[in-house]
Amino acid sequence: MDEHGRRGVLKAGGALGALGALGLAAPAQAVPWTWSATGSVAGTGTGADPRWVWDPEADTLVASVILRGDVPKVNALLRTWKKNGQPLPDELPPDLRDFMERARRLPPWADQRKLATAYEFNEKRGLYLGVLYGFASGMMSTVIPKEARAVYYSKGGADMKDRISKTAKLGYDIGTRNAYAPDGEMIVTCVKTRLVHAAVRHLLPQSPHWDAVADERIPISQADMMVTWHSLPTTVMRKLTAWKVPIPAHESEAFLHSWQLGGHMLGIADEYLPASWAEADAQAAQVLTPILAATPEGIELADILLGLGSAVDAGVLSKPILGAFTRFLLGDRIADWLKIPREPIWDPLLRTAWGPFVAVREGLLPFPTAPQVYWLFDEFLRKAALLFLSELRPISIEIPDANRPS
Repeated sequence: MDEHGRRGVLKAGGALGALGALGLAAPAQAVPWTWSATGSVAGTGTGADPRWVWDPEADTLVASVILRGDVPKVNALLRTWKKNGQPLPDELPPDLRDFMERARRLPPWADQRKLATAYEFNEKRGLYLGVLYGFASGMMSTVIPKEARAVYYSKGGADMKDRISKTAKLGYDIGTRNAYAPDGEMIVTCVKTRLVHAAVRHLLPQSPHWDAVADERIPISQADMMVTWHSLPTTVMRKLTAWKVPIPAHESEAFLHSWQLGGHMLGIADEYLPASWAEADAQAAQVLTPILAATPEGIELADILLGLGSAVDAGVLSKPILGAFTRFLLGDRIADWLKIPREPIWDPLLRTAWGPFVAVREGLLPFPTAPQVYWLFDEFLRKAALLFLSELRPISIEIPDANRPS
């Protein structure tokens, strides 16, 4: 831990400091960066440790936009930019407009045939993906210490329903037929999110609350972005494989390609994006699995996320069931970290009936008179997809100009 980290620990008093003493999981020590860029989509790289690489062009630019007081004007203009092929507003500051014109271009390795296949995959597996993005990925974010702290102390942490809807938009947009086409929205969502990340890198170090607990000087490094990336496609594919969902190789490759492209558009350097699922698993074993741990911020965020289900609860979706599904997907260790209670009915039901349910749904196990619990599972999938992906009111991803106002 560097001197900044030591000072942060010493300053971490108050409620969060007290909570930290109550047996929370100790974060594992960072593993030296050894993953080779030969396994990336670029096939080569500088070898730089991504923990010390950010997004320099975007970071310098957005810091300037904030310091110039241009954020309200820029956000108002960008509310009108909704489709990938739509021209950028002429009134944007010239330096920001020039950057965004470059940032919106697809890389030369984008493969339209794979993207078309990725849509077919998303269409067939949409209900599974909705649940996995919400619980396997979304809830995992609360035990990624740096991400949990960055979310909690930034402006978005004050309104988690709004924040999760913006995160869900990424999962929704990438699954549409025209995700990266001119009439789609995935490029817009990625570029706006890249600007938000740059703003958070400028603002969060100014927060005394974040500074008191953080073990870094600047948040959202390339390594942090890759950790989040692995919590999405890598984790989703691992779960689908564990459930024995039959996925043709070309669909699996196409799904990966759509997320490789998404990572690139979010500002992740190509030398850090895995070129295959084998490389993704190898990298995740180094950067994701060892760093998972509980934090007071993550526990509070998890409780908020589990409470969001009440908005669409129709007797099936409720906080206990959401908690049980989180335990089923992420395991007892993480669920206990997040203080999720054990459910005497739903926990064993998910363990014993989920596998056969998937087999029936995939046509692998004929079961014409499927029990009522299978209908409940199917209804749960639909409700969860509605909550995390489809309940999207008009959403505007906007550049923050302040930290959490508390």
